[in-house]
Amino acid sequence: MSRPVLEVADIVRQQGDAFLARYGATLSGAQHRALRALAVCRTAALGGHITQCDRCGHEVQAYNSCRHRCCPKCHGTAQAAWLAAREREVLETPYAHVIFTLPHDLGPLVLQNSRPLYGLFFRTVAQTLQDIAQDPKHLGAELGGFAVLHTWGQQLHHHPHLHCVLPAGGLAPDGSAWVACRPHFFLPVRVLSRRFRRLYLAGLEHLYGQGQLALAGRCQALAERTPWRRLLAALRDQEWVVYAKEPMSNPQHVLKYLARYTHRVAISNHRLVALEDGQITFRYKDYAHSHRLRTLTLDAVEFLRRLMLHVPPHGFHRLRHFGFLANRVRQEKLARCRALLGHAPQPRLQARAADLTASEAPWGEPGARCPVCQHGHMQLVQTLYRQPAVWDLSVPAPGLDTS
Repeated sequence: MSRPVLEVADIVRQQGDAFLARYGATLSGAQHRALRALAVCRTAALGGHITQCDRCGHEVQAYNSCRHRCCPKCHGTAQAAWLAAREREVLETPYAHVIFTLPHDLGPLVLQNSRPLYGLFFRTVAQTLQDIAQDPKHLGAELGGFAVLHTWGQQLHHHPHLHCVLPAGGLAPDGSAWVACRPHFFLPVRVLSRRFRRLYLAGLEHLYGQGQLALAGRCQALAERTPWRRLLAALRDQEWVVYAKEPMSNPQHVLKYLARYTHRVAISNHRLVALEDGQITFRYKDYAHSHRLRTLTLDAVEFLRRLMLHVPPHGFHRLRHFGFLANRVRQEKLARCRALLGHAPQPRLQARAADLTASEAPWGEPGARCPVCQHGHMQLVQTLYRQPAVWDLSVPAPGLDTS
């Protein structure tokens, strides 16, 4: 893929000071760190190295990545490593994709209490799926999968939802059989929606009763019992959105499908169109009109405000496993699933999971294949140390290399 002409980093460097002047006092430490990481990624401020091909002598100067999880330039290697580790876990069975969405009315409360309410989101979704799957009326089995949190919509508004990907079946309660779901159907979404609503609101009431929710600004009125009960009543009257896609029948496509969700960030550089006169234009898909590709123009400061809504709390895990794929039982139960399904791990996948090949190494990195001759490999010849100067968002990046 070719390098984009415009990057999120360019917007941060050009408009970061204006954004901080307006919103800096309201940002969390994690959001401040994200802004700086985006600004200095792959610049001399982080240092770097020079590599040379051991056959044709071609040289590449590359600056280090910030490796921040909100940076659109820093996920290729992490995604490849994660997929390599997951390849050995794919079962020869259809896979389901279920999406749970929090109601829009909860948005202000979630933004003020992102750590406890996103954590509650993960717990209640996992419990919902397992409760309904274990019911003999629906599946009567223990399931397992992973959930990844996305907090954005196509226009960067706050839109928290969980993508859950899991085998469309599970282990019988006594572990004696693999129970497959019905053809082209996983679990009833209306039943999932109502169980999810009940569990999440029960957890929300518990956090409120324990005084564990911050209630300031737009949420200050909720400190009084009457407005709080009114909000809960309105949420109970809504149908909470749960969407389930038809199970994928070809396991070979599962991993490519997973990659679309696991390491995605709010917006990629390739969606950016222009930055002119303090206005940023970017592409988005209009899902309400047949997924048409459209463009939206925003004030750059407003663009950065929306972008910062999607910086997760420091140390918060956006991807979690549950059920028989939970970390503490994964190896034992996966072995049982394979035995019941009548297949064993594929040696080719296991070998690839052990390490990334030279052809998969990032461009210009030591060990990567030469981008010119395609035969040699890049060798480290010089280390470029970090510049000691403190980064100024208003100053163009020295030695900028965003390749």
